[in-house]
This record gives sequence, structure tokens and C-alpha cells, in this order.
Amino acid sequence: MTKRTWKTSVMVFLIPIAFLPARLQAQVKKSKPVAPNIIFILTDDLGYGDIGVFFQNQRQQKGNKALPFQLTPHLDQMAASGAKFTNQYSNAPVCAPSRASFMTGMNQGNASVRDNQFDKQIENNHTVAGMLKAGGYATAAIGKWGLQGETKEEPNWPAHPSKRGFDQFFGYMRHADGHEHYPYEGLYRGKKQVWDNYTNVAAELSKCYTTDLWTAYAKKWIVDHEQGKDAKKPFFMFLAYDAPHAVLELPTQAYPKGSGLKGGLQWTGKGGNMINTASGEIDTYVHPDYANATYDDDQNAATPEVAWPDTYKRYATANRRIDDAVGDLTQLLQDLNIAENTLVIFTSDNGPSIESYLPKGFAPNSPEFFGSFGPFDGIKRDVWEGGLRMPTLASWPGHIAPGKSISSPSMLSDWMATFADAAKISVPARTDGVSLLPVLTGKGKQEAGQVYVEYTEGGRTPDFKSFEESRRGRKRDQMQMIRFGDLVGVRYQIKSAADDFEIYNVVTDPKETKNLAADPAYQKMQEKMKAKVLQLRRVDAEAPRPYDGAAIPASPVSKGLKPGLNWRFFKGDFPWVISEKEKAAQKKGGAGGLKQVLAGTADGMVLYEAYFKAPEDGNYTFSLQTKGKAYVRLHEAELLDADFGYTSGKEIFTTVKLKAGYHPVKIYALKKAGETGELVLKYKEGRSDWSLLSNKNLYCVKYLL
Repeated sequence: MTKRTWKTSVMVFLIPIAFLPARLQAQVKKSKPVAPNIIFILTDDLGYGDIGVFFQNQRQQKGNKALPFQLTPHLDQMAASGAKFTNQYSNAPVCAPSRASFMTGMNQGNASVRDNQFDKQIENNHTVAGMLKAGGYATAAIGKWGLQGETKEEPNWPAHPSKRGFDQFFGYMRHADGHEHYPYEGLYRGKKQVWDNYTNVAAELSKCYTTDLWTAYAKKWIVDHEQGKDAKKPFFMFLAYDAPHAVLELPTQAYPKGSGLKGGLQWTGKGGNMINTASGEIDTYVHPDYANATYDDDQNAATPEVAWPDTYKRYATANRRIDDAVGDLTQLLQDLNIAENTLVIFTSDNGPSIESYLPKGFAPNSPEFFGSFGPFDGIKRDVWEGGLRMPTLASWPGHIAPGKSISSPSMLSDWMATFADAAKISVPARTDGVSLLPVLTGKGKQEAGQVYVEYTEGGRTPDFKSFEESRRGRKRDQMQMIRFGDLVGVRYQIKSAADDFEIYNVVTDPKETKNLAADPAYQKMQEKMKAKVLQLRRVDAEAPRPYDGAAIPASPVSKGLKPGLNWRFFKGDFPWVISEKEKAAQKKGGAGGLKQVLAGTADGMVLYEAYFKAPEDGNYTFSLQTKGKAYVRLHEAELLDADFGYTSGKEIFTTVKLKAGYHPVKIYALKKAGETGELVLKYKEGRSDWSLLSNKNLYCVKYLL
């Protein structure tokens, strides 16, 4: 590499910057009448194909006795009265990174929880709950967490939900605790802990089946909120079921009659009988629709049908219990007269699993029995469609048209931006997702998001007969998936950034049977995929990839560039550095160099956009120092974060490997009228001297007018 010393030029942003959470309260207060309650229901290992409206109803309609099916009447009704997403993806094909990406709005290219990092603490940064709480919401997390960070000093986990934006937590803290659905008895996996904030209350939860327990507590919390001192506040609830994953235990009895305020599951608050199904015999109740179910196991109508194996009676009953719970909660919202002001989302964290952890004598769990992966190939831990497509439903009476089907691609990480949009709160610039509110409500222009997944796992895709022969038993190792329009690129056993993607049109070919990569017509798409997966991610030493050492490709924009940058000003008293997505700038312009912009005018944020010119291939270290708050992106990847928890005046650094050429940069900085804050960006190539970013190395196509 040629060593260069660049002539130093000064770049100073004289931007007033402030962080005043109290101001956001005033901002949100004005919009309180339209701020909806939000309930996000997340299941564990529920497949796209496990829900009636997505796949099971099709099996039933075929009338083929060799195709057993499940029933989900309440979820079907939710789809009929609201919307279903047919192309929504989890951010990872396993629970911890998927849940962390939902919670932070970060895709797996920028997330801090990746791969199989169960119980790793979710970073102390913006979360869905923290954002909404700052916006005036009451917040509660119920059920499975698994993002707390390991510590011997329980219950003072570094990432306890109360430290990530939740007012109330009731549930399993550790990931593995969610493998057992009777915490007190620990029937198959040993006794577990259930935490009411910082108190373990498992000793009082005899005979409490967790699907029932979380549902009864959720109902209690909603009623208490609506009747309490904070009733005027909207609420956000993260309701995370630990079923149907793991031991496939059964409830104690039938779902209680009725639903809502007076019926269905109820919280009694009596130790040893905490909920109204904490009686009878544990692990015994099979739903009557499945108790005597039979099927044509040998696909021969001349031979007698056989009974479903007990494993699948258990699996179907566990899913039906969740379905009943959703119906119960839906009725409660109607009884409390808050249904029309409550946005409810139902989904799963990843594809269906082969894990059942049942004792000997039970058939192993196989998603093939019900076709839990739907019309796709792949299961949990695969980046084929069956491991990533989620059965997502949305209900918001009066706002979402009944029976709506949404086919545009999206991810679980899009919900943070969506909830911010619905609540009239500015989403942090750090989030990768886009608001789905326009496509949900039919109002406004829907911005395209980016579907991207990276993951590594040492196992293999199952050898299912219904899967394409080429991927049966296929080794996984390092994997990636990216989607552009109807086309999906998939890589397994990645060795380097040069590996080709398999390319499939998942709209016309959902099982990914015809690899288009060999067709010359898709060569440009191949190169686009290879470049994009390097441009939208940052290297994470705790989740090493074989392409971490590859240089980030430049953007193909070398003609017509001129020194300088463009800027846009967004007016508002913002509590954090905000995203410009779905926002209109009040002012905009271009500048020949970096200089003071709109000094002394209104509070707001300035977004500077330019191309950084890397003169040659090499390692580039960037530095950021500010007296306020700022955030910097390079392409779509996080470069420098001086927002949440940033100490004023602290210099932060990062190093990236770049190909020679032009790389898009976005610099977000808060400004406050009447105050002056200094923001300085520097870089150096390899071991060369530091240079301040300026019009010597920043370029734009044309100035905004």
C-alpha cells in the first residue's frame, strides 16, 4: 500500500445539541389521542405452515387423509379482521438473535447478538421498549427473555428487561428455562425460575402451564393498567410465549369457558393456585379435535388409518392453546373498549424445530408431519425460506382493512420503526428497519426495506423427503441470505466473499427448486448481492465470518461528482439522533465544504450526505468526537455511534477495510438553537497521519436546492 499523508483541512460542525427526554414527553402529549396501545405476541419455533390461513387450511381442503392438519380458528379470525404478511422474515433462524433484532430494530449485519449467543446481554442502546417508554408509554415484558447477560449476581443481570425500557417483567429470564412449560414441577427439564421483576416467584406457581400463566398475567396487567393511575398512557406489551418449542408439554385441562374480562384464563393471585387452570393433573389435556385423530400413514386407502403419534397430539394442542389465548386477549380488548386503539401483532421468532426433548417412547418431533414449514424447504437454523418466513398477523380495527394480504418483503426488525410511526415518535437513526404503517393502513408511501440474514451453525438441513434432494442433509456452517424484489440469494458453507449465491425467484418458486445463478441474465444480480452483503454489515469479533477480511466495495458513482456535500434539516426537539426515513426536511442545501449550517435557528437535526473517496484499497480508521450527539453510517452499516449513552467530548474509533472508490456516508447530528456544539470527523489510511474529513475527500453528485 502506498503511504500517503493528506493535507489537513478543518471540519467543524457548530451544531447546538441537547438530550432532553422531558421534551419528548411534551411532543408526544399532543398526539396522545391517536397513539395506539401495542401488543407484540411472539411465539417460539412456530412455523409459517402451522397456522390455518397460511397453510393448514389448504391441507384440510385437500381432503387427503395422508395430510394431518391443525386448526387455528382465532388466528384465522385475526387474519380475516386484519392483515397477514406472506413475506415477512425473522432476522435469524434461531431465537436469541431474532429476538434481539426485533428489540433493537437492527438487522444481523449490525446487531450485537448473533448466531447462537443465547443469554448474551442485549446492548445498552435504543430498544423498542425504551423508545416507547420515553414517548410516554407504559411498558411490560411477559414470558421468555433470554437476552439478560450471564452473571453470578442474579437477579442483577446487566440487561434485565427493566434496564432495557420495560416497567414490568414477569417471566423466564434465562433462555434454557423456556424449554420447560411447568416451572414449579420441572416435569421434564427440572425446576425453573419465574421472575416478577427482581423476585423469583416460581414457588407459588404449582401446576401453572406457561402458555396459560403468561396469558393470565397479560390479561391482569392490561386490566390493572386500564383501571390504574396510568390509564391515560398508551401501553406496549411484549408477550413472548415459550411454546410450542421444547418439551411439548400439555395443559392441565380444557381452556376455561368464555374469554375476555370475565371468562377464559384468569389470574387469581393465590399462591399454589395462581391461575384458574392451576388444578387437576399436569401434562394430561389433549385438545378433543386431536385426541382421537387418525391419518393414512401408508397412503393406502385399503388399510386402516392409524392414530396420530402422541408427539403430534401434543404439538397441535400446544399451538391450539396459543390460538385460544389470542382469542381470549382479543376479547379482553373489546370488553375494555380499547380494541380500536390497540395494534396487535402475532408472529414467531424462527422456523419450526425438530427439538421436542420428550422422554423415550415418544416419536421425535418432525415438522414434516403437519408441514410446519409451509410451502418451503428448511426449518429452524436454516436460511432457506422455511427457516425464516414468519406467520405474521396484524390487527388494528378501523385502521387496517379486513382480510388484507401484504406480500411486500419485510423483517421483524421493521416493527420498531413501525411502532414509532404509529405512536408519532421519531425512530432512532440507528435502526435498520422501515415503518410498515403505510402498507398496513394504506396511507402514505411505503419505503422499501432490506431483507438480510447471516448465521452460522454446525448441523445439517434435515433429510426430509419433501425437501429438494440437493439440500437434504446439507451441511450448514456459515450461511447468508439476502432478498431483492422477488429474488433471494442463499449461500451455505461460505468460504470467502467470492463464493457465488444460489439465486431463486421465491414468488414463482417458493421451494427454491430452480437455481438461476448459472443464467447469464442474473450475473449482475450475483455481483450486486456479493457487494451488498459487504456494504450493509459491520464486522463483529464475537461472530467471526469468512468474509470479514474482504474490502467493502465502492459504489459505482464516479462521474459528475463535485467536492462538497448535501445537507437536510429536520426541525424538532429530538431526544436522540433520529432517522430521516419517512420524514420531510424543512430545509435543505448543498455546501462546497463542511461548515456551520443553520446556526442559531430552530432545534432539530442536520443530516449530511456525501461520498467519501478512498484513494486506494486498504484499512481506514475513522474517528468521531462531539460535544453533543451524532451517528454515522457508511453505506448501510453502522460506522460510529455517539448517541445513546455517549459521553460528551469522548473520541470514538472504528476501522474498516475499503476498496478504492466512492463510499456513501451519512452524518446525523442534533442541533439546538442558541447553543454551539462541535463535531469533528477524522480518518487515516493504514499508518498514515490523521486527516479531517473535508471537501478534499467528500463529494456529491449535485447540490440540493
